[in-house]
Amino acid sequence: MTTPARIAYFSMEIAADPAMPTYSGGLGILAGDILRSTADVSMPVVGVTLMYKGGYFTQTIDSTGMQQESETPWQPSKHAELLPQRVSIRLRNRTVTIAAWKRIVRPSHTGGREVPIYMLDTNLPENDPADRDITSRLYAGDLTFRLLQEGVLGIGGVYMLRALGHTDLETFHMNEGHAALLTIELLAEHSFTAKSNPADPAVIEAVRNRCVFTTHTPIGAGHDRFPLGMVFDILGDQSAIHESAPYVENGHLNMSLLALAYSRYANGVAQRHGEVSRHLLHDYRIDAITNGVHAPTWCSPAIAALLDQHCKNWRADCDSIRRAAFIPDEALAAARTQAKQALISHVNALTNANFSPDHFTLCFARRATAYKRADLLMSDPKRLEKIAERVGPIQIIYGGKAHPHDHTGKLIIQSVIQTLAALKGPIKGVYLPNYDFSLAKLLVSGVDLWVNTPIPPLEASGTSGMKAALNGVPSLSTPDGWWLEGAVEGVTGWTIGRDQYGRAVSEPDAAAIASALYSELEQEILPTFYRDRRMWTQISRQCIALNGPRFNTNRVVREYGVLAYGLK
Repeated sequence: MTTPARIAYFSMEIAADPAMPTYSGGLGILAGDILRSTADVSMPVVGVTLMYKGGYFTQTIDSTGMQQESETPWQPSKHAELLPQRVSIRLRNRTVTIAAWKRIVRPSHTGGREVPIYMLDTNLPENDPADRDITSRLYAGDLTFRLLQEGVLGIGGVYMLRALGHTDLETFHMNEGHAALLTIELLAEHSFTAKSNPADPAVIEAVRNRCVFTTHTPIGAGHDRFPLGMVFDILGDQSAIHESAPYVENGHLNMSLLALAYSRYANGVAQRHGEVSRHLLHDYRIDAITNGVHAPTWCSPAIAALLDQHCKNWRADCDSIRRAAFIPDEALAAARTQAKQALISHVNALTNANFSPDHFTLCFARRATAYKRADLLMSDPKRLEKIAERVGPIQIIYGGKAHPHDHTGKLIIQSVIQTLAALKGPIKGVYLPNYDFSLAKLLVSGVDLWVNTPIPPLEASGTSGMKAALNGVPSLSTPDGWWLEGAVEGVTGWTIGRDQYGRAVSEPDAAAIASALYSELEQEILPTFYRDRRMWTQISRQCIALNGPRFNTNRVVREYGVLAYGLK
């Protein structure tokens, strides 16, 4: 008999499958990877999220280079099972009925455990038309719409778990503050059982002992805040929420502070991010568990075949990936070539770029927003052209969506596309629209170099570079997020901005950072690629052997098990 679930993992988005548009980017991809790893290591977990029947959005690029958005139609019934149970909550003084779809995450090897994800849905005939829309789209609408969704996730999620028989859960894990309202429901549960009230210290302690919180946001403005008037209008009177509560600031409910106030354990998602979060979030005790990626999901078929041969049981035991250090040069180079050819064929089929698998290919693909500086690489196209003329041809692939409300991000995409179109000489570039799970798998395994240029310390972690490393692709990155832990200079990649002693430094001047980026390409990276392929293969091997085992969600969930969940 399967051991009953002990942990409920709540996340506003979960990338359960490439064909299910229930995620927008890194947060959802990470949540999916974590649940895939809980299945692999047989951890007794259930996932809770929302069922977005309208998806996030499909991105197209118009003739001016501007992003356009449209809905992403899909059929949930092809990917999940609609369960018969129904629960109801009160929102805006109306009864809102919630259904749940179940999607099973299966382990990647024998000996794992199936993990269910429950996806909450308000699009039911008995609901008011406005309430049917609550779970329709991810990150859509205004602040009111956002709070309605968070009410369904946090409060409705607890109700649904009870209705489904998960009555003995020991831990509620809030992946970001979106699910923090679950603490309010747990306070109500415990105060009812104790015949007390939510302010009772014993009730508060009981809730704290059952909750943990992960923050992913190193920017103050990124933490959800709702005016108290809006909170009471939508949720009704809540005795735990009042002006003097430690999670109320200037008349606004801060969801991250709410989660922290009722959690026994909290963490950031990289060592540096833990430091930033402690400063940002009122000096609460915040640990750090650095993110990872699910290796079986993100390895190219060719790399996975090599790991099967040289790193026995790597799907269950991520530490065994260290044995990739013994993969022969010829075998690794052949696997890398196979992955690159798959990507180049895809690019050429979509565009008229006519890329060559023999030419150096780099990629910048992530959410388009100001602090990630997608345009930094293209800030001096003349210098890039001269580098390509002197050292060897360069092929550039861009991808990434801007949030529909992020006009600056859209302008960055447009600027990059226009600059790519004007490139001359032995340098080519393309912008691939609709960067998603499936395209990411091709990119992280098929390029020669992964580029990342956030303004430190605004990158909480970053997981795309981890996926690239797992496939033998080195990174060129500013010193931020995971790269502060994964960088071995000239061995797993290169850091943009170092002093004369080789130490990573934060440089606020964008022009200086761009110059450092170009210097690394011209003096270190391209010469190695074109003139010392044996060394380039050695770098690929070390990316896999050093970073593959460490930045791995099997390691992440085991750390959560010990540090956050109290599992033995």
